Amino acid sequence: MLRKTIQLIDTTVNRVVAFLCLILFLICFYAMVDAVNVYLNANDTSILKYKPDLDKGTDPLKELSPDCVAWLTVENTRIDYPVMQGKTNDTYINKDPYGDFSLSGSIFLDSRNSSDFSDDYSMVYGHHMEYGAMFGVLDEYIDPVFFRNHRKGTLITTSGKNYSINIFACAKAPASDTLIFNPTETKKEELLAYLEQNATIYEPEEAQGNDSILALSTCQSADDIERMIVFGTLSDISHK
Repeated sequence: MLRKTIQLIDTTVNRVVAFLCLILFLICFYAMVDAVNVYLNANDTSILKYKPDLDKGTDPLKELSPDCVAWLTVENTRIDYPVMQGKTNDTYINKDPYGDFSLSGSIFLDSRNSSDFSDDYSMVYGHHMEYGAMFGVLDEYIDPVFFRNHRKGTLITTSGKNYSINIFACAKAPASDTLIFNPTETKKEELLAYLEQNATIYEPEEAQGNDSILALSTCQSADDIERMIVFGTLSDISHK
């Protein structure tokens, strides 16, 4: 009787262990598949077919989505994406430019900003992805050598306004910083004064004049409130 009881307990324990191992395997498998999907979404080059070509005069951006407001390119980086704008800043956090769920989300303009980037200060957000995808490259700007060699870009809007980008500063700030993260209320003079005191790299002579300012912001990590922000001037090249 004792032997049968021990055998029954042993069999039950083995089944429970096998069941738990199966559950753990399924969780790990799901996590792996999810990680692969996130990587593939963040590195989806098929989106490039919507990139405007100023030399050829083609502009397929409006075919992508009514929420697409621009195409952002930073030279010699992997930042080469459409810019979306939702009704709120939560709209495109976990939604790709096609409108489908995606943990890598989209690059998107602050919902409070004008869609043609005519504000004195506009802010664009993107997730921090591995291997420089999305806005994962922004961390590199704290290196003066990288900063110096990756300062140019373009912003082509669906409104017909096109801009050249000249990066002049990078800084870290908590997401609660209302001066940085309230673009329609922050004055350009206030922002430049803040950067003079707090920026990791700041070249004030590059920010003079009447050009508006574009900020590119990303999180440092999923559980960190600190943000990495790169700042550039927007020079209108629509009629040049």
